[in-house]
Amino acid sequence: MRIPAHSVCTAIREDIVSGVFPRGGRLTEELLARRYGVSRVPVREALRTLESEGFVVTRRHAGACVAEPTELEAADLLEMRTALEPLGAARAAQRRTEAHLKVLRGLVRLGQERARRGQLDDLRSLGGWFHETLVQASGSPGLIALLTQLRHKITWMYAVEPPSRPIEAWAEHGAIVDAVARGDAERARGLTAQHAEHSTGAHRLRPHRGDRSGGAVRISQHAVNTSGVRH
Repeated sequence: MRIPAHSVCTAIREDIVSGVFPRGGRLTEELLARRYGVSRVPVREALRTLESEGFVVTRRHAGACVAEPTELEAADLLEMRTALEPLGAARAAQRRTEAHLKVLRGLVRLGQERARRGQLDDLRSLGGWFHETLVQASGSPGLIALLTQLRHKITWMYAVEPPSRPIEAWAEHGAIVDAVARGDAERARGLTAQHAEHSTGAHRLRPHRGDRSGGAVRISQHAVNTSGVRH
C-alpha cells in the first residue's frame, strides 16, 4: 500500500503548527520518512506542497527547512483573515443548508453556556468549530481552502488569549448566525467584520522555540494514521 502524500503533508503540517519542528529547523527526507513510517517519495511530495503553502522553505546547502515568517508577514495573515471571513459569512447567508444552521446554533448554545460558567478552555475549541462551520456553509471551495490555510498559519504564529468578555463574544456569534439564517448577507458580512476586528487584539506572536543552529531536527518514529486510506 502506498501512503498518499496528502496524509503525510497533513501530519508534517500539524507537527509544524504545534511546534514539534521549530521555525528554521531542517526537515530531512530520511528522518521524516522514518518518523511517519513511509518512503521518501510521499515525504518529498509533501514538502513541495508545504513549501507552496509557506510552511517550508528550501535553502542552499541546507535543503528543506521550516519557514521563519517575519512579524510583517504574520500581521498580513490577520489582515487577510479579517477581509475574507466577512465574505464567507455573506456567502453562507446565501448558500447555507439547514444542517449548517443546526450545527451553528448548537455551537452558539454551547458557547453561551460555557461563557456563563467561565469555562474558557472549552470556548477556544468551540470558537474554532464555529468559524470552521461558518466558512463551510459558504459553499465556496476556494474560500474554504484559503481560510483553512490561514487558520493553520495563524495558529502556528500566534497564541490567542481568552476573550476578555466571553459572553459578549458569543452574543456576536449568535447575531451572525441569526443574520445567516435570515439570508441577510450584508448584515452577516458587517457583523463578522466587527467580530474579526474585536478578536484580532487577542492574538500574541509566539516566540521561536527549539534549536536554531541549523542542525537537523531530531525526531522519533511516528507512523502516519492511515485509517480511511484505500488499499
